Amino acid sequence: MSFQAYLDAIEEKTGLTPRQLLDLAKERGYHDPSIKAGEILAWLKEDYDLGRGHGMAMVHVIQKGPTISGKHVGSSGSHRDDSDTLWLDGKANKPS
Repeated sequence: MSFQAYLDAIEEKTGLTPRQLLDLAKERGYHDPSIKAGEILAWLKEDYDLGRGHGMAMVHVIQKGPTISGKHVGSSGSHRDDSDTLWLDGKANKPS
């Protein structure tokens, strides 16, 4: 599953775009570098029933932003992404 596919699945499961979840995380102070991933994962599990894989995708976005490593961009593997920048504003708004 690509990184973007994880974010799209999070939107389907929670009804919130990744950007909306990012905004909620910032309101809670989770973007602070001193916050451990486990604390964010616990919040995402408790409030949105997200498992570890999907939660870690959001942890990355919360703590590091929408840019990902280019090592999977354009590759042929199952984790291939089309871009090194993730789309956070919802599947319905994603440019073609």
